[in-house]
Amino acid sequence: MPLRMTIADPGFAEAFDALVNARREADADVSADVKMIIQDVRDHGDEAVSRLTRKFDQHDLEQTGWRVDKAESAAALEGLEASLRIALELAALRIRDYHEGQIPENKDYMDDAGVRIGARWNAVERAGIYIPGGRASYPSSVLMNAIPAKVAGVDRIIMVTPAPGSLINPLVLAAAELAGVDEIWRIGGAQAVAALAYGTEKIAPVDVITGPGNAWVAEAKRQVFGVVGIDMVAGPSEIVVVADAKNDPDWIAADLLSQAEHDPTSQSILFTDDRKFADQVAEKIEEQLVVLATSETATASWNDNGAIIVVDRLEQSLPLIDRLAAEHLELAIDNPGAMFKKIRHAGSVFLGRHTPEAVGDYVAGPNHVLPTGRRARFSSGLSVTDFMKRTSFIQCDEQALANIGPAAVTLAKAEGLPAHAASIQKRLDRR
Repeated sequence: MPLRMTIADPGFAEAFDALVNARREADADVSADVKMIIQDVRDHGDEAVSRLTRKFDQHDLEQTGWRVDKAESAAALEGLEASLRIALELAALRIRDYHEGQIPENKDYMDDAGVRIGARWNAVERAGIYIPGGRASYPSSVLMNAIPAKVAGVDRIIMVTPAPGSLINPLVLAAAELAGVDEIWRIGGAQAVAALAYGTEKIAPVDVITGPGNAWVAEAKRQVFGVVGIDMVAGPSEIVVVADAKNDPDWIAADLLSQAEHDPTSQSILFTDDRKFADQVAEKIEEQLVVLATSETATASWNDNGAIIVVDRLEQSLPLIDRLAAEHLELAIDNPGAMFKKIRHAGSVFLGRHTPEAVGDYVAGPNHVLPTGRRARFSSGLSVTDFMKRTSFIQCDEQALANIGPAAVTLAKAEGLPAHAASIQKRLDRR
């Protein structure tokens, strides 16, 4: 059963500490396995990728084909049922519009010392995006990863996705076509991440890898970071909902289950200031679980990781929310803006009673690739700048160097670096 707590309970602080620090990642220690897979791909390239694909995805790349032909993804888009295509195009449009607003400005100016300084932004050349496959069909993840890369100006976007039995969901292919993905490869797992990071005979190495995946994919991204950039190491999904008794308990129950259905290790937490409402939400969750197609997964998640926390006043939840630093936070209250101003740590916040988290997964516009596992304390969701890098520049004329150079010489000498000092002083001496 989910955890039930009241802030006035004896031992609440200890129980909440346990909730915050609970480890929900997969139990298996996959680090050693992933390290071997990465080394295998580095040593044996395409042969290793092909062999590992036969082992894990049960298809032979040499027979089924490594890449998806461009005509296949184009046909998938053209073949979509009309209402589905309209929905996908609306999502793509809104995601693109939002992320175009994230493009950073270059800076170039002369300061008071006469030094020209600034910074210029450039996109990376190649980006790799990982999209889960198999039974999963996540066209929204394709859009959320590929469109920011496209907006940033990435030259080439390379998508990898596991294709058990060689099959890729047509909706995923359609989304890739709509988002402007340049290459689609039928490979997944840690071997796909390694291929993107180091390159093989067939696959060119990329500069950045983004996208969700299982524990092996997340660990592979962790291990190749530094060779390439990554968006984040993502863990199980999570949602915190703050709701008062003015809400429909059926709505709030659905909101909590929207994350619980992702994975048995997902987490859904409700804060409310009304005990009766808490009971009503719990009852509605049980009712919905009976008919939910994803009931097995959602039930495990809710029973093992769910929590309902009753506070005397909703303001008491503020420090608790910041400690959780959740991926998703819903504020289903009268004046959500006032509470939002006081919150420091959350991946994405959904304001008001008519803003369910699920709308952000698809069509709102902001990215749904968000930090999990309390990482919202120090990181942000995927953005255009994850596919860009900033280069600073400096230009001194003779007078500008004379204005700031002597201080640099003094500091270089203090650090015991005489060549640093000389490279400046020799120029100053020529004045």
